[in-house]
Amino acid sequence: MSSHDQDEPPLTRALGHLWRAPRPARRSGGLSVDRIVAAAIELADADGLTALSMAKLAQRLGCGTMSLYRHVSNKDELVTFMLSSVAGPPPVPARDANWSDALTVWANGLWDVLLRHPWILQTASSGPPTDPGQLSWLDAGLAALATTGLTEQDKLRAVMAVLHYVRGAAALATEAGSIPEPSYAGLLGRLVDAQRFPALAAALDAGAFDGASGDPLTEFHSGLRQLIDGVAVRVVGR
Repeated sequence: MSSHDQDEPPLTRALGHLWRAPRPARRSGGLSVDRIVAAAIELADADGLTALSMAKLAQRLGCGTMSLYRHVSNKDELVTFMLSSVAGPPPVPARDANWSDALTVWANGLWDVLLRHPWILQTASSGPPTDPGQLSWLDAGLAALATTGLTEQDKLRAVMAVLHYVRGAAALATEAGSIPEPSYAGLLGRLVDAQRFPALAAALDAGAFDGASGDPLTEFHSGLRQLIDGVAVRVVGR
């Protein structure tokens, strides 16, 4: 062990569990971390993360609340387990896919995960991912750019830019319909003064917001294409 390793803080209990070698599944129907996490994901999918509690989880599993604490210390630890497992493995692009197609497949896969499990967007991140589940997605995103000639730093910047775009687009999509009638474009038309917001008014007059309340997937793909085209400029520049 290097002196640098000795200076690093110890892994949390949750991360220690996640990075251990997989253990054989229990043959009995008793509680396990995997079973608890699967039930927690189902509850969060149905009612959102804020509605998830250890008491509701125990009720769903048919056990006492204290029984859960023998496997999961608290809700924060539970969320760490949930985030590591909920996405599953990242999508695998076609063998002959170029880098932009591979990165598009990666972004579309992340979009699908966030739309199926919107509670992920409610989690408060305390820093970069350190669990194997999320790191497998980061690794796959970087791997998509392997043939670009970009530096490792620029690959990471590109992947993080796409990641943040997908999360933001998914957040907007899950909130679609929160402004019923009039449409968002119509509402802005009533509120925006051309003298106060000239650029915004010009965009409204040109119909740029007309699709804002339309198909979120179409809007997502359009924005993603622009973002990847921007990465392509850096790739060509190399």
